[in-house]
Amino acid sequence: MATVIFHPAEYGYGTLRTTISGLLTRIGSLRIEPGAKILIKPNFLAPAKPERAMTTHPLVVRAVVEYVLQRGAVPLVADSPGMGTFERLLREGGYSEALNGLDVELRPFRESIQVDIGEPFGRIAIAREAVEADAVINLPKLKTHAMMMLTLGVKNLFGCVVGLTKVQWHMRSGVNRHLFARLLVQICRVVHPTVTLMDGVLGMEGQGPGRSGTPRRLGLLVAGASAPAVDMAVCRLLQVPADDLPTHRAAAELGLAPRDVAISGDFKPVMDFKLPVLGPLTFGPGLIQPFIRKHFVQRPVVEAGKCRMCGECWRHCPAKAIAPHASVIVFDYDRCIRCYCCVEMCPHGALAAVETGPGKALRRLCASRDRIVQRTRRKRAHCRDGRRIDFEG
Repeated sequence: MATVIFHPAEYGYGTLRTTISGLLTRIGSLRIEPGAKILIKPNFLAPAKPERAMTTHPLVVRAVVEYVLQRGAVPLVADSPGMGTFERLLREGGYSEALNGLDVELRPFRESIQVDIGEPFGRIAIAREAVEADAVINLPKLKTHAMMMLTLGVKNLFGCVVGLTKVQWHMRSGVNRHLFARLLVQICRVVHPTVTLMDGVLGMEGQGPGRSGTPRRLGLLVAGASAPAVDMAVCRLLQVPADDLPTHRAAAELGLAPRDVAISGDFKPVMDFKLPVLGPLTFGPGLIQPFIRKHFVQRPVVEAGKCRMCGECWRHCPAKAIAPHASVIVFDYDRCIRCYCCVEMCPHGALAAVETGPGKALRRLCASRDRIVQRTRRKRAHCRDGRRIDFEG
């Protein structure tokens, strides 16, 4: 059974540094030898101030860097941001200031190598630094995600796929959420982080993981040796069935998710955490799927008053389903694969994943049907003469 530790924390550096050092030592999986090359992989989604809760907090990164330096190892802080320059991300995110004076290399991933992650994907390009490091410290941010529900420890390692290659994998996975989740899990298995330390001091709920999400103070650090176990424990924290998390289902199928986790520390379930609605990406007979996807499936929508026509959405759209038109953007929902890269990358929070009216009505109808089925099952006869008897209604 995997152990996951929950520890209360705030962003005051004195206590934060002590807490993180204690957590990394207590986990026990991170044995650092002098001279070892240690990759520290934060969530560097895009340039944003720490109070936006889009990226791993700079003081969390600093505390981990100092922990590595104290053991005589060589730290590298690296990621492949979704948008914006790395220099701007360091400046706006407070990393340049936080890491000033420390003997640490801070840069984007530079080179990829081909690694076989297993069927059905085969050999894919992953950052050389992630594959060749002596140890990887995974520093995800606790956030929601419009396509994958939550972006936690496993999802954070998708950043080891460099640059626009991430967009290509979104396109290759298409509307298959399960296939994309399996890709994420198999990347996690290959990168094999030694420890996952999640920044949940200031998390994000709602329409994450970008500027459309809403920061929410949770006051927690979460740590464990297994990224799938940490994700499973966070689901329990947020009162979400782990099987509802696509990456957990994929990890369980591949035998990488523990059957259960031992929760240690200050664990208090979070009430009313706002999750995005994960509607189906497609359903129905093949001939009518285009019609169903266009009118019944959740889709990205622009709030015109916030849109500045900066072009980030159509530049990052893997399906090329977005185009500028006069002073607004327009979507080709027949081409849209519902990856929500546009929602994730919009620097102005002008895009959101929204259910259509017919889609919302259908979801509620299905939920009502499921409740009726469950009630009917509960009415099954208890046992009479060793036989099961079913009641009508």
